Amino acid sequence: MGKHNEEKKKSKGLKIFLRVLLILLIIIVIIAGIAVGYVTNKLGKITVEEIDETAIGIDEETQERLSGYRNIALLGIDSREDDYGVGNRSDCIIIASLDEKTKQIKLISVYRDTYMQIEEKGKQVLDKVTHAYAYGGAQNTLKALNTNLDLNITEYVTVNFDAVISAVDAMGGVTINIDSSEIEYINDYIKSTSQSSGISSNAITKAGSQTLDGVQAVAYSRIRYTSGGDYKRTERMRTVIEAMLNKAKTLSISQLNKLIDTVLPRVSTNISGAEILGLVPSITSYSISDSIGWPYKTEGITLDRWYGVPVTLESNVLQLHQEVFGQTDYVVNDTIKNISQQIINKTGKK
Repeated sequence: MGKHNEEKKKSKGLKIFLRVLLILLIIIVIIAGIAVGYVTNKLGKITVEEIDETAIGIDEETQERLSGYRNIALLGIDSREDDYGVGNRSDCIIIASLDEKTKQIKLISVYRDTYMQIEEKGKQVLDKVTHAYAYGGAQNTLKALNTNLDLNITEYVTVNFDAVISAVDAMGGVTINIDSSEIEYINDYIKSTSQSSGISSNAITKAGSQTLDGVQAVAYSRIRYTSGGDYKRTERMRTVIEAMLNKAKTLSISQLNKLIDTVLPRVSTNISGAEILGLVPSITSYSISDSIGWPYKTEGITLDRWYGVPVTLESNVLQLHQEVFGQTDYVVNDTIKNISQQIINKTGKK
């Protein structure tokens, strides 16, 4: 696969899915001792933006086949202001798949440079999935994911770069195991992240398990130049997510309250406060059972820029549905077969 030698971007990998699950975990903890009205008031801090569910690429057969799974798109965008709209790229795309029967959550990281069909100005084009958000916001990203992966995603949660730093700091840091090969790179990213965010932090001086502050955690999740390149980076993002979830479970009521006030105003979603409250009775039984990177097999190619080509889209979608959703008799639909062939014709990768 090799390193992704695309142009360096001002905005780097953010992350974090945490938003849905963390918000829910927080609410569950405080709900026991605080009135529903108070919680509802807190949820009012979230920016709620509706999408057109008829325009996000879900067909009836897919809806029925995945009816037991609640798939939520978790998007980290390259904005460092409170701007979640068109023009920003989604540097982090994670699908949180909640199996409503087994109560297990699987995290699926979709590599941002993945070459697939997206909509640009009303036309279907082959491009990086990260650009779908720039062309049409969260709704366009959901359409790209549903169309190319044959999914039923109707919900999303979006956060920007600074929200992750603030969230980690509000919970008092997270515990991450730093490998010796990562120290050189994490310190470079700590320096650049401090400069771009205006938040100071310290260099990492040793390997091993340690508590990272917000800037350090974001820097860790941005590392892409050790073995595994950008694919290893998405694994680090998921590591940060799980560390945040584990830490959230240990916080006191006052700490959780601080976290809520810090994080919720920085969240954009189409999941209403009422829907979140409705999940409270069941969400405590959920646990993360697996995390994967998708596509499973890719090859890099430089056309007008660097792309990660799924080899092939059809076979990667088939494997996803067989392994993640247990659909041993799954058949890839004609739309995906057609897109897969277009990618082969364009890239020669098959």
